[in-house]
Amino acid sequence: MVTGRRSRMRRNIGISVAVAVLLIWSLVPVYWIFITSFKHEQEIYAFPPTFFPLAPTLDQYVAVLFHTGFPVFIRNSFVVAAGTTLIAAAGGLLGAFAITRMRFVGRATVARLIVVAYLLPPSLLFIPLFIVLQRLSLINSLPGLIVAYLTFSMPFSTWMLIGHIRTIPSELDEAARIDGASRLQVLLRVILPLTLPGLSVVCLFAFTNAWNEFLYALVYVYSSSTRTITAGLASLTMGDTFIWGQLMAASVLAIVPVLVIYLVAQRWLIAGLTSGSIK
Repeated sequence: MVTGRRSRMRRNIGISVAVAVLLIWSLVPVYWIFITSFKHEQEIYAFPPTFFPLAPTLDQYVAVLFHTGFPVFIRNSFVVAAGTTLIAAAGGLLGAFAITRMRFVGRATVARLIVVAYLLPPSLLFIPLFIVLQRLSLINSLPGLIVAYLTFSMPFSTWMLIGHIRTIPSELDEAARIDGASRLQVLLRVILPLTLPGLSVVCLFAFTNAWNEFLYALVYVYSSSTRTITAGLASLTMGDTFIWGQLMAASVLAIVPVLVIYLVAQRWLIAGLTSGSIK
């Protein structure tokens, strides 16, 4: 019994140490970005480095917000991320409803193809998608970026909502149809309220990936008026020269909106799960 208690204690200590190492590994870079954004240029390049700003300043944020095009980059990222999220959520819900609740030839094949499309690396679609956007005159435009991001957001949304809708008893659909509801009314009044927790996860995924995507944003748009926040961060590096203060301040500005959305959505998701179980 004593041996078992000691083994459990050693296991708990080992798990605690591993979690602490992972937390340090994950949080130290974020902490360093945050404190560097409040340092003067001289302190940023000072050696040995300081772990706290000796004289905190907002000069880096002022430079980013008023002397660069970063406010435009943030606006563009919000437009692209919000557009991608809305279309991916609506399209994924419609597609998942059709696959799970309707009977048509090739339904299983369509579901498998959706999974395959989601698993395709974005780099494989890079050149074909560029040709398609060029033919549609969508290069260097925000709608073009939204179309590009839907290639990985839409398959995930549909695939995830398929699994969520399958957990909803089909008897609810049948009861609504008996009462005279159409398929669209069943979707909006029966399926949609019960899929809100899954839909919130889909929206979080679509928004976060569209906000953080770099490869497509760097190549498909090139003017300052259409550049997003990730491509804007790359513009703060000039060859082998890094404007570290402004780069760290811009990184904080890029992190904060997503962090706030996650905090708000997490509370909403928990409330949605609880109300769904009560209903």
